[in-house]
Amino acid sequence: SKHIWAPELHYLFGKWYIYFAAGEAENIWNIRPYVLECQGDDPINDEWIERGKMQRADDDIFSFEAFSLDATIFENKGKYYYVWAEKVSVGPQISNLYIAEMESGYKLKTVQVLLTTPDYDWERHGFWVNEGPAVIKHDGKIFLTYSASDTGINYCMGMLTADENSDVLDPLSWKKERYPVLKTNEELEIYGPGHNSFTVDEDGNDVMVYHARKEAEIEGDPLYNPNRHAMLMKLRWDEDGRPVFSYKD
Repeated sequence: SKHIWAPELHYLFGKWYIYFAAGEAENIWNIRPYVLECQGDDPINDEWIERGKMQRADDDIFSFEAFSLDATIFENKGKYYYVWAEKVSVGPQISNLYIAEMESGYKLKTVQVLLTTPDYDWERHGFWVNEGPAVIKHDGKIFLTYSASDTGINYCMGMLTADENSDVLDPLSWKKERYPVLKTNEELEIYGPGHNSFTVDEDGNDVMVYHARKEAEIEGDPLYNPNRHAMLMKLRWDEDGRPVFSYKD
């Protein structure tokens, strides 16, 4: 296949897993989520096997029947949750985010639940898109960022927030921000920021990794333009314990 996308490495259920999206050789846009499992404790040197496509729950007839990618995983109250982007066709193709609890490293325990769909104008430039979820927890809150719109200069980041004591499988537990939390900054020549992840630096400070462009004009379809660069941002927290996304700090 020509498409191997968005890998993430996670340690859960006592093993190392890599989650990625891939298309079939015969149909490269038939993108689905797949899982690799490490057979030992050393992810660098021990053997990996492919577990195949992520398995839906036994009573879920919908998961992964359509274009699906960008899976991430987070833990809360001893349970693991799988969040991913999947397209539906209702006139236009719409990419939504879904969530389910995990039974194992390669099977879901519950049916998929719609978490967010592109509601606002800033999520509908070019395509109607919610994708690229990432999770960071702070002071009892779960913050789930995601990317919206096409991958040109309108690409941006939205955010959902839930209390860690709430039912995270209930969409009503999540509050969606009305406006993007990070978008193009023409003054700094940073265009179309999105598809982020979170890590920490050597001192334990939170850092966001994301990609963005350095040019405003893109020739042709931005999906096929390779000029997206990996960037870092120091993450601060305001007095209410919410993340502050700022290019200038």
